[in-house]
Amino acid sequence: MPQDAPKKRRPIPTRTIVRYSVIAAAMCLVLAAGIYAAQRFEQFLIRDPRFFLAGPADYGRESANIQLSGVRYASRARILRLFDQDYGRSVYLLPLKTRRDALLNVGWVQQASIVRVWPDRLMVAVTERKPVAFVKLPADGITRWALIDDEGVILDPPARAPFKLPVLSGVPPGEPPGKRAKRVRRMLQLMKDLGRHADGVSEVDVSDLDDLKISWAVQGRAVTLLLGENNFSSRLENFLEHYSDIHRKMPQASTFDLRLDDRITGLEDSSSAR
Repeated sequence: MPQDAPKKRRPIPTRTIVRYSVIAAAMCLVLAAGIYAAQRFEQFLIRDPRFFLAGPADYGRESANIQLSGVRYASRARILRLFDQDYGRSVYLLPLKTRRDALLNVGWVQQASIVRVWPDRLMVAVTERKPVAFVKLPADGITRWALIDDEGVILDPPARAPFKLPVLSGVPPGEPPGKRAKRVRRMLQLMKDLGRHADGVSEVDVSDLDDLKISWAVQGRAVTLLLGENNFSSRLENFLEHYSDIHRKMPQASTFDLRLDDRITGLEDSSSAR
């Protein structure tokens, strides 16, 4: 049986080729016009004075075109100085990510956002860090006080700030923030476990993360309590329940080992125990 002869392709009509060519040319023209319009509009945003960020009206004053919110303890002056090079230029040119990264390097600033408000204003909002304890930092033979937050970030204490916080001791100088954060979290776990008794803690020693110590005021005396690694609340309550009898028997004891749940050991000094 003879095979069928191959079918011949029908040539594309010239009219169809012309039509598609015209469509392609029109699309290229529209695209080129769009690119040109976008470039012209961008130049308009850059060069038109209506979009320029105005600087302060006088030396030492703040720019009326920057609205700054969320600042309580961070330095307003330092934050606003970050925008000095943007004055007199279009807000369109402002590098948002670069300025935001710079804001995060300002003391006390934990989060920050910058929003352009057309035509010529900025809204800058910051969220400040929340300190959870005081720390003593030895440096050059002297000791200075600072604050620390739950991420282990050291904060310079602002003037006349009424913080009622415990002292966190046992933080080695120069320790990386990540390791400091572990010590802070350990302290916060202890304070949470202590519940209503947490307000009585004046100092927490986290030198050994598995052997926490606290300073506590009881009956007008400051005592040091060794709480170990867990059962903080029950050990403290047991101590408070029996403290009157303990003090009568050991009036000179100022350190108490509570690390064993079934006993309390009073220490009159570092070398003797009862």
